[in-house]
Amino acid sequence: MTRSGYIDLNYVATDNDLAAYFYVEPGKGLSIEQACEQIAAESSIGTWTDITTTKPGIMESLGPTVYEISKASGIVKIAYPKDLFETGNMPQIYSSIAGNIFGMKSVENLRLLDIRFPKAIAKSFKGPKYGIDGIRKLLGVKTRPLVGTIIKPKLGLGPEDHSRVAYDAWIGGCDIVKDDENLTNQRFNSFGERIIKTLRMRDRAEKETGEKKIYMPNVTAESCEMINRAGFVKENGGEYAMVDVVTAGFSGLQSLVDEDLELVIHAHRAMHAAFTRNKKHGVSMLALAKSLRLVGVDQLHIGTASVGKMEGPAEEIIAIKDAMLEPCYNLKTVFPVCSGGLHPGMIPELVKILGKDIIIQMGGGIHGHPEGTISGAKAARESLDATMKGISLEEYAEDHCELKEALEHWA
Repeated sequence: MTRSGYIDLNYVATDNDLAAYFYVEPGKGLSIEQACEQIAAESSIGTWTDITTTKPGIMESLGPTVYEISKASGIVKIAYPKDLFETGNMPQIYSSIAGNIFGMKSVENLRLLDIRFPKAIAKSFKGPKYGIDGIRKLLGVKTRPLVGTIIKPKLGLGPEDHSRVAYDAWIGGCDIVKDDENLTNQRFNSFGERIIKTLRMRDRAEKETGEKKIYMPNVTAESCEMINRAGFVKENGGEYAMVDVVTAGFSGLQSLVDEDLELVIHAHRAMHAAFTRNKKHGVSMLALAKSLRLVGVDQLHIGTASVGKMEGPAEEIIAIKDAMLEPCYNLKTVFPVCSGGLHPGMIPELVKILGKDIIIQMGGGIHGHPEGTISGAKAARESLDATMKGISLEEYAEDHCELKEALEHWA
């Protein structure tokens, strides 16, 4: 088939193209070809009607190409010339390939499934500063998954109680403790006081356990304030900053990354499901994850492969994990984070599905232990130790009372 408008099914996408994969359901009365023409036009150089201002050569140099259409599956692939996009500008890229097109009458449903970035665009971003190897080196943990927790309750504790809960989790065996996604600088728990007190408890826990411990404070705010908060964390001996990357946005995240404060960036994906959960419409978590890797996160929540409380089938979560670990123009990897409704009894299945290069975070699954946070953290580490040794949890629990209580409690 020769080129008709934006469609050329003989075209082969090149290394200089940004290739976007969509699921397309045409609007009422339209063929999928007609819908694709309008998607390609609206996301690039076109508009809804013929115009007199288009100059010769624009279509040839900047026009995208719909190069694959599957009427059976609804999968459509569009190649966009790299010069359509400003390098180092993820908001502009998304304003194009995930912008007005979602509101057009010509589509009943539309979902951005995946993105393949050309080298010129991918290398214009910094990418992760540390990645999995750098984080493992920082913590001195070479092969096993990392174990973490989230301070619970989500909101309500003051700085003193917050830091004490963190300390209990660390001495029980957690590598990492993080703020919840909606805790920032509230009246009952001021950011500055919380950082100082919790980092002091981190230092104490490190001395008592002989293990490296990490605190991940939530610095999410307006971009300038977010940078100020991250700087405060750095000045007080912190090594991580957590950002709610969807609500903060690509630009806020990139502003923080570009400050180069030498902090590990932990990306929480709060609000993502507002546009990733509908399998027929919106943007996939896979596309978002690939984009966040380019911008520069070191750790990213990917889900629990249906093991915990969060939605997401195993095959989808595995694909996201693989995308964080696969080679990508020499960019460093991203440490996948599994969090949401997990408890110690779920660790073997989680590791079986996703492997050892994951961070396992349990909130209620640690603080909800009948004997409290310390015992909950011990149970988590005992479960992980058993998993790494290839011993069943039931057998291991015979000599480890914290794990035994956890298994009975969440049976």
